[in-house]
Amino acid sequence: MKTLPKYPLLLVVSLILIYSAGFSQNIVDSNTVDIKHIAKQIIKNAGTCALITLDSEGTPRARAMDPFPVEDNFEIWFGTNPNSRKVDQIKNDPRVTLYYLDNDASGYVVISGIATLVDDQKQKNKYWKDEWNSFYPDKSHSYLLIKVTPLWLEVLSPPNNIYNDTLTWEPPVYLFK
Repeated sequence: MKTLPKYPLLLVVSLILIYSAGFSQNIVDSNTVDIKHIAKQIIKNAGTCALITLDSEGTPRARAMDPFPVEDNFEIWFGTNPNSRKVDQIKNDPRVTLYYLDNDASGYVVISGIATLVDDQKQKNKYWKDEWNSFYPDKSHSYLLIKVTPLWLEVLSPPNNIYNDTLTWEPPVYLFK
């Protein structure tokens, strides 16, 4: 008669890990795949994004935004009303998060960064969309820029073979210097 192993739970867990290791998704090495390039593609395809700020009580506040194309250094610019809640929230705490969902919902990019309010007319002329004329009738006073300087980004994109960690579900992260 065969006896059961002394530690049956350990055996079961070991078998599951051995079995799943052969079938788990590969974690993409940032040296193998250009995560920043794929992130830019997702950002471009998404068009809009969610800008998440923190209110005076530390509660996250999200809103849809129409950003300008991402810069080479991953700075992202937005236009807004200087009297909006987001402006007061950024003045109080400049830490923000941007969330871009790929247009086919297959992946996403999250950017954590520091927001800066920019009221320079030359920059406001550079970052302007003619379709905004009705929203900002006086560009010099009713229009303000938000510049987000990234600290880090994370990307999930199964079509591009960028998967999250199978145990923690953490996606690959790129840290800006």
